[in-house]
Amino acid sequence: MDRRCFLVLLLAGCADPSANLVPTVSPLPPAPTPQQPAPVAPPTQSGDMTFDEWARDFYMRAVKAGLPPALLDRELAGLTPDPRVNSLDTRQPEFAKPFGDYIKGVVSEDRVAIAARRKPALAQTLDEIETRYGVPGDILMAIWAMETGFGAVMGDFDVVRSMATLAAQGRRRTFAEDQLMAALRIIGSGEFPRERLRGSWAGAMGQTQFIPTSFLATAVDGDGDGRRDVWGSAPDALASAANLLARGGWQRGQGWAREVILPSGFDYSLTEGPRETPDWWAQLGVRRADGLPWTTADLTAKAMLIAPTGAQGPCFLLFPNHFVIRKYNNATTYALGVGLLADRFGGMGPLVKAWPYESALSLGDRIVTQRALAQLGFDPGQPDGVVGVNTRTALRNWQKSRGLTADGYLSLDMVSRLKAEANIL
Repeated sequence: MDRRCFLVLLLAGCADPSANLVPTVSPLPPAPTPQQPAPVAPPTQSGDMTFDEWARDFYMRAVKAGLPPALLDRELAGLTPDPRVNSLDTRQPEFAKPFGDYIKGVVSEDRVAIAARRKPALAQTLDEIETRYGVPGDILMAIWAMETGFGAVMGDFDVVRSMATLAAQGRRRTFAEDQLMAALRIIGSGEFPRERLRGSWAGAMGQTQFIPTSFLATAVDGDGDGRRDVWGSAPDALASAANLLARGGWQRGQGWAREVILPSGFDYSLTEGPRETPDWWAQLGVRRADGLPWTTADLTAKAMLIAPTGAQGPCFLLFPNHFVIRKYNNATTYALGVGLLADRFGGMGPLVKAWPYESALSLGDRIVTQRALAQLGFDPGQPDGVVGVNTRTALRNWQKSRGLTADGYLSLDMVSRLKAEANIL
C-alpha cells in the first residue's frame, strides 16, 4: 500500500467521528404569552341575537364593576326580553293630553276622599316624618296617591327583566344598565330577593315608586322594623319619599307654589323667566289669588311665574320646593299636580280661575309648529314633538315679535298662524 494512502486512512480512523457533524442547537423555549381571559359563555340563550350579545357584554362589565359572577350566573340565566316593555317604551302618543285635563284628572274628588279616610291612621307617622325631614305629610300623601293610588297599583313587572330589555334595546341603555346594576346589588346584598323587586315597566318600585338607584341611595326604614320595605310598609315608602325630597333640597316651612292673578296688560313674556321674591312680582301687579298674605318663609324665596295654559288659564308663582318635587318626576304637570292635590288634602278649595277648554294637539301639530318656528328664525331645538321649555321660549319670542300675547301657549290657533306664516301646508 502506498505509504501516503495508509497515512490518510490512519488519520481518518483516529479522528473524532463527530468532528464533521453540524453542532445541534437546542431551540429556545417559546416566550410566554399573555394570560388570555377565559371566554365568557353567553349568560342566556334567548334566541334574540341582539339581546344575547348585549347580555354577554353586560356580564363582563358587571364582573369588572364588582358584581359576583355567581350572582350574575343565577340572575341572568334564561333571561329573555319582555315584549311588553319594548311595546310600552316605543309607544309614541299621537295626541298630547291638554294640561288642564291632566290636572283635573289628578286632583279628583275620589283621591281627596280616600286621603281623608287614610290620613287619621297615619297622622302620627306623617308628623314624625315631617319633624325629621321637613316635608309636609300632605305632599307625601299626594305623591303616594299619584304614584300608586295609595299603594294599590305598584306594577307587576320583573325589574331585572325590564331593565335588561331596555338596556338591550339601546335607546336608554345607560339609565337601564345603571338600574339593572343597582337591582342586582339589592338582590346580592340579601336585603330583598328578586321576586320582591316588582314594579313598573320602567323600573319604578314600591308604593312611592323608587327606581333601584334611588332605593339604594335614599330608601329608609320608616316603621322601625329594621327593613326598608317600600312595597309592604306605607311608613317606609312615605319616609323614603321624604328623604329623597329632603336630599333634593326641600326648604322646611316654605310653600311649593301659589295661584296668582295678573293685571290687565301684563307682559306674559316674563313667564318661565326671572326668579324673584313675591314683593318683586307685586310691583308688577301680581297678587295671590286667594287674597291671603305671604308667609315669612315665602317672602324671602325667589319664585318663577308660569301660565301653563296661557293667558286664559290660572297662573302660578313656583317656589324652590316645586322644583324639588320635579326631582321625583321632572314634569311641570306632575309637580303642579302633586302640589295642588296636597293643597286639597290640606283643606284648601279649588283654584280661583278655572282651567280653560283646550283642544288636544296631535304629534304632527307639535312637530310642524317646531319646524315653522325654526323656519321663521325662532329656534325651538330638535323638532321632536315635545313642547318643552325651548319650544315655549321660541313661541313666546315669535308671539312678542308679532304683537300677540306672549304667553308661550301652543293652541290650535297658534299652530294655524305659524303654518300660514311659514307657508307649510
